[in-house]
Amino acid sequence: MRSFSPDFIVRQPITQRLLQTIRLIGEHKGRHALHQNQSPQLLKTLREAAIIQSTESSNRIEGVTAPLERIKALVGSKTTPKDRSEQEIAGYRDVLQTIHANAHEMRFNSGLVLQMHRDLFRHTNEDGGRWKSSANEIAELRPDGSKFLRFQPVPPHLTEDAMRELHDRFAMLWESRQVERLLLIPAYVLDFLCIHPFRDGNGRLARLISLLLLYQADYEVGRYVSLELLVEQTRDQYYDTLYRSSQNWHETGHTLQPWTEYFLSVVLTGAYRQFEERAGSVSTAKGSKSAMVLDTIGKFRTPFSIGQLKAACPTVGTDLIRRLLQEEKRAGRIEPTGRGPKARWRRKR
Repeated sequence: MRSFSPDFIVRQPITQRLLQTIRLIGEHKGRHALHQNQSPQLLKTLREAAIIQSTESSNRIEGVTAPLERIKALVGSKTTPKDRSEQEIAGYRDVLQTIHANAHEMRFNSGLVLQMHRDLFRHTNEDGGRWKSSANEIAELRPDGSKFLRFQPVPPHLTEDAMRELHDRFAMLWESRQVERLLLIPAYVLDFLCIHPFRDGNGRLARLISLLLLYQADYEVGRYVSLELLVEQTRDQYYDTLYRSSQNWHETGHTLQPWTEYFLSVVLTGAYRQFEERAGSVSTAKGSKSAMVLDTIGKFRTPFSIGQLKAACPTVGTDLIRRLLQEEKRAGRIEPTGRGPKARWRRKR
């Protein structure tokens, strides 16, 4: 809500880097529309991979993990959760699939946020869909065991009013189009995380809301590239820019610049670049899944394992991966560095 105080956003400095990033996103968006005419099988493969990677990465950031094969089965609704981690992963899957299917029909307000939180924990015993009833804090546990307080969120008794105010002010600017929507989305996410309205699940819900708002603003690259995986891969930068932009937030003395530049240049622009790379390479080869594996192999700069390939290409079966490795070996493009389960592969110079 602090970022949506009267005239706060319009007074924020717009750097040349940010202007260039917004221009670049517009160019990527135009090219992305052309790729919608690609092979349906290609787009289906990219969508399936993105859903698995998003579900895995967003939960793993919060320390919620499960083996990749279990995640794939859960995402495909081919199994039922067997422990708390899998229950939370299944909940994320549910909300993510709802966004993919219904983003433009979902009216964004406090009620929807509560519903998304309820669905996030629907498979657990957690009482989801309720604002927090006890104080929480955003802290970092350091290697020496000490705790560093990164931010003190809004207290419980003020949370409901803070969320209502945030949504009222956000909706006014969103509908009036007085401010570029690419600036409004990261500002909302920052305020949501500063309020930290729930006892648990705030980070995961913030990433789901990011995807939802980008869809509603017609930036749909998240269907084909996992934004959550990009966040996980740049986790230190993610937390650093949130920390820098949240300082003095309670006094409305903060700056949106570090977080906004990260959100738009690292995450959104990075997603568009990855989509164009994958769509270009996959569309020129026979079989989208085979091409995805070959493209991934080409990007490894150090020896890699079959497990790493499977993680990068979650929709591809182990048998196909092994066959492609052997074909690439016979072609003289890669070579094994060992044998057995711990064998690794490397590209030939």
